[in-house]
Amino acid sequence: MNDISQAFMRLVGIMATLRSPQGCPWDAEQTPETLRPYLVEETYEVLEAIDHGEPQAIREELGDLLLQIVFLSRLFEERREFHIGDVADAIADKLIRRHPHVFADAPDRDLATLNRQWNRIKEEEKPFSDTPRPLLHGVPETLPALMRAAKFQGKAHRAGFDPPAADGPTGTIHTELARLEITLGQPNQGVQEEAIGDLLLAVVDLSRHLNIDAEEALRKRTNHFAMRVEQVGQELTDEGLTFQEAPSDKLERLWVKTGALTKK
Repeated sequence: MNDISQAFMRLVGIMATLRSPQGCPWDAEQTPETLRPYLVEETYEVLEAIDHGEPQAIREELGDLLLQIVFLSRLFEERREFHIGDVADAIADKLIRRHPHVFADAPDRDLATLNRQWNRIKEEEKPFSDTPRPLLHGVPETLPALMRAAKFQGKAHRAGFDPPAADGPTGTIHTELARLEITLGQPNQGVQEEAIGDLLLAVVDLSRHLNIDAEEALRKRTNHFAMRVEQVGQELTDEGLTFQEAPSDKLERLWVKTGALTKK
């Protein structure tokens, strides 16, 4: 057994001990449902560590995420449904099956062809059903909204449908923005919500055409916004001021200043 196998089996063994009668009461009480928020939280902490580019932090957060996978697998092993080895075998088999140009005799192809091959094999893997599946099936409802929108739009595009747009994606954005501006004079917030939703869908569609991940783009710019607000707040604190006490022209100057600093 090599070092990687030993390390992994050590973790699996520790998890088994924690779940045993002689283990930890908290771990013993957990279910797949109670672990859901931890799985989401650890995933986003991995992303944050990657953003910071610190290998030690990334290693630690990947370990926390791996724990959730081992933990969940242990719960299902106790139910005699599957174990962590089945999980590893399943993804290994899937990778080999979806890469015939690497693991079989299929010829090398260009990236676009390989993407189509991947999607075709993915569809073939799904169990047969007499009931036709919806065209846009397979997109989890729990995905973040921008990511879910991009998934739906991508599936529709691969099926041969793109929303009609005479002036392309940018034209759709202008159209939806104009519609939103009309609703601003109306008291119906529901209409305004729909208009904002349509505008966001149009922005996601443009992102897809530009091969940009809208979710990732928004996350990065949100982090950038938060950093600038913190910088403005620190400068005000150094001068003995709060956001509420600072004149509007001073806030504007500081905001412009932080924008210039972050571009260096």
